[in-house]
Amino acid sequence: MLKKLSSFFIILVLCGCASQGIRTNGGQNELYTETNEINVVKRNDFRVGVLLPLSGEFAKQGMGLKNATMMAMDDINDSGLILQYYDTKGTPEGASIAIENALNQNAQLIIGPMLSSSVQAITPAVKGRNVPVIAFNSASEVLQDGIYTLGLLLDEQVERVIAYSVQKGRTRFGLLIPDNSTGIAVARAAVKAAKKNGATVTAIAFYKPGTTDFTDLLKNMTQYSKRSATLEQMKAQYKSSAAAGNTDAVQKMKHLEKLDSYGDVGFDTVLIPDYGATLKSAVAMFGYYDVFSPEVKFIGTSIWENTSLNKESTMRGSWYPALSRQNSSYFVNKYTELFGERPSSLYAFGYDAVALASAISRQGSDNLNAKITNPEGYLGINGVFRFFNNGYNQHSLDIKEIRDSGNYIVDAAPRKFITNDNIDAIETIPSYKPTIYGKNQQTAEMLIFGNLLSKNNTQLQAVPVY
Repeated sequence: MLKKLSSFFIILVLCGCASQGIRTNGGQNELYTETNEINVVKRNDFRVGVLLPLSGEFAKQGMGLKNATMMAMDDINDSGLILQYYDTKGTPEGASIAIENALNQNAQLIIGPMLSSSVQAITPAVKGRNVPVIAFNSASEVLQDGIYTLGLLLDEQVERVIAYSVQKGRTRFGLLIPDNSTGIAVARAAVKAAKKNGATVTAIAFYKPGTTDFTDLLKNMTQYSKRSATLEQMKAQYKSSAAAGNTDAVQKMKHLEKLDSYGDVGFDTVLIPDYGATLKSAVAMFGYYDVFSPEVKFIGTSIWENTSLNKESTMRGSWYPALSRQNSSYFVNKYTELFGERPSSLYAFGYDAVALASAISRQGSDNLNAKITNPEGYLGINGVFRFFNNGYNQHSLDIKEIRDSGNYIVDAAPRKFITNDNIDAIETIPSYKPTIYGKNQQTAEMLIFGNLLSKNNTQLQAVPVY
């Protein structure tokens, strides 16, 4: 359970408590499958509407989250906390009906929905009633004051891995990103994180989502033709010097014969927020164009955990952020025992959301937003986390390094936050522009920097390539 430690700081206490009764309210609107109330013993009842896709395309994930919330209720033993479940059906229309039912049944806090489109659909209703939302979506554009998410956001992942990379001496970042909303979100976060940490994003290459052919794109991004021409020029110069009797030139010629190109590519780190065959093909093509670690370090996001990379020699030594698993064994083991399958990492957010609801409601139902956004944060299944007033969150993330024997934590997740460290604090654009590949330069700049270009009246300067 989540337990008050000091002020509003709460910590997860792993315990086994007596199972709570579950009853179903009959006669509810047929547009959601059920309304379960857990812990019907009255004690300053605090009603929480839980909006999940219990049917439809995302029913498996919705049921997994529901299982995790019931497991949390089993642990926290809070007789005054009542969970009321509503099926969003995984659609904005279903979410709109679900939120009306939840508010009509006096929900004081909303947990869920899971999808960004559903969060957007319920926002007008909850804002009108001043009911906070703790959702599970991973997109940030629907977040605002009172609309929070426990989902792992791209912004914090990119900030964490770039900050660590800069700490290790990396200062020039290239981005290889899908040409879609996810890629743009990564680019925005990377430019912001680089500025915050004193680094630069020098190159951004866009590719068609799902592609495995990076031949032309990476040939341009790595300036392979220019570097190959430079190598041939140097060989010719040393060959002429060697013919004139320069023994030093002979030795340099032998060294150059081992190379396919010569010269700096313009970046010392490449961020690739993709997985599977796309990720492996991209890194292999970098190698084809004579770009290898450690001269150029490859970094990614938590999505890398979905791909086995330890046998990929070009990936060894690469870094990516991941949720802390320090407290996860309890959750995984108990969930598996209760429900017969290992839980997705998403489900732990359901557990933490209920534990958080119990902790803040025990302090009274007034001014919930202030309790939710306490800057000291909270410790849950996936490590410490906190919310900001703009709806964003921050998790304490490990940095893992890919090695042939496994993925190792090289920088453990901090156990507490710097109170005034808001990862969304930097709103200005840098005074330079990255070189764009695979997309029109002006179009890409407008997508990445948006109205900040005109807002700041800034003329971007090209990053010099050395």
